Amino acid sequence: MTGSPEPTSPEPISPEARQALDQELDRLRIEREAVAATLKGAGSDTAGDLADQADELQRVTEVARLESRIAGITSRLSEAATAPAAPPDVVGVGSSVTLRFADGTQETVQIGELANESEETLATFDSPLGHALLGHRTGDSVTYDTPAGPTTAVVLGIGAP
Repeated sequence: MTGSPEPTSPEPISPEARQALDQELDRLRIEREAVAATLKGAGSDTAGDLADQADELQRVTEVARLESRIAGITSRLSEAATAPAAPPDVVGVGSSVTLRFADGTQETVQIGELANESEETLATFDSPLGHALLGHRTGDSVTYDTPAGPTTAVVLGIGAP
């Protein structure tokens, strides 16, 4: 089997990832409110100088960025609430997957929800490799994009986290 199958349902989420997303959501909402409180109202009488206008535009852009991330997390949490767990012989979020890469090297990676700098062997479910692996079984070959171009990996084994 080659490539990445189209997911037919949303991916499940681990309790730890749900807690981390809930915490990030709380932090983002507080940050959004703090930045939004600094915005001048539409009826403001003073136009301000160019520096003031640039600062205002930067705050508007930051509010939009925060709102986009909030919407993304809210959507992910909503989708995950209805997601079935992956069978143990199929790669899903939380799976530990042993791979043989095109250059012959082997590595075991964890398919996770959130990137964590301390975990070098974590592939998030929405990264090119993580996305390509979802839904595959032992023996399947997957193709995914890298900065150097498309490459392949073979699933050698699937385990629990």
